[in-house]
Amino acid sequence: MQVSHILREKGREIVGIEGDLSMGEASRLLAARRIGAVIVRDPGGALTGILSERDVVRAVAAEGAGALDRPVHAYMTRDVATCTEADTVDELMEMMTRRRFRHVPVVDGAKQLVGIVSIGDVVKTRIEETVREAATLRDYISAAG
Repeated sequence: MQVSHILREKGREIVGIEGDLSMGEASRLLAARRIGAVIVRDPGGALTGILSERDVVRAVAAEGAGALDRPVHAYMTRDVATCTEADTVDELMEMMTRRRFRHVPVVDGAKQLVGIVSIGDVVKTRIEETVREAATLRDYISAAG
């Protein structure tokens, strides 16, 4: 199964902010939208980073509550791993596990953002796939018996 399947099911909404937004404002957005990461874009809309709950916690641990007044670009992850819609769910799971992150922006051939996938999306897709495979095997065994 490919990443395109996940986006078909969950949608392509991308919550994005600019890097000069404060960490406090970004944290409130994460909480209000009940999401674990937000895409950071430049004024032209290009991907410049990603800010996750983990980045917020690290910032507060390093600088205390004052970190919430600093801009997002001071703490965001700049080296953002991305995937494409053609990547498989297995490839995406491998990358997320190996590199230890839970959110991956999806880009097209022109490197334009087309969505974002979380580990929860990946797990849900794998469970659905496993259930379908089990049902297919049961049907096959029933028909053969």
